[in-house]
Amino acid sequence: MKEIARILEFIVEIEKLKDVHRKTRPVGLERVENSAEHSWHVCLAALMLKDHADQPVDIDRVIRMLLIHDLGEIDAGDTIIYQSETAENKAAEAAGVARVLGMLPGGKGDEYLALWHEFEAGETADSRYARAIDRVPPLLHNLHAEGESWRRNRVPKDKVFEINARIGQGSHALWDEIRSRLDEAVGKGWLE
Repeated sequence: MKEIARILEFIVEIEKLKDVHRKTRPVGLERVENSAEHSWHVCLAALMLKDHADQPVDIDRVIRMLLIHDLGEIDAGDTIIYQSETAENKAAEAAGVARVLGMLPGGKGDEYLALWHEFEAGETADSRYARAIDRVPPLLHNLHAEGESWRRNRVPKDKVFEINARIGQGSHALWDEIRSRLDEAVGKGWLE
């Protein structure tokens, strides 16, 4: 198969991300978000908040990480982060992302697979920032829905603070603002 044909097959395959349903509702909507929408949203958030990263970041690399970070969900599905940080789930996502990126010709997927692993490890300035930004939209969804997803999934406040503290690894200023909003949510009874 020709190179362009294989890339087109990849483009068709990643359409499946539009049918992976997440656990939070976009602000003002009654339906849940899909993973493709999430990828778009976090990319724009990363671009707008880049000046608040604790360390200089290569925003092009960050956006590439964020565009591919959930491709493994095509095979593994989405699980709420407060329950998904398991070895089994991570292995399923890794296999899925390797399969999807493996569709690209001539080893083109290798660069993106390396970026996915970098994102998952969270050890570089770019990946710490990308992982921080990845947490923001779901938090804003919950904050604008009076904690609907947290309450529905019985997520305790300690878990919300623990998982989302990684925002501070990429941007202390952003984590300070989000933490303040989470404290308000606790005070309003949205997060117990």
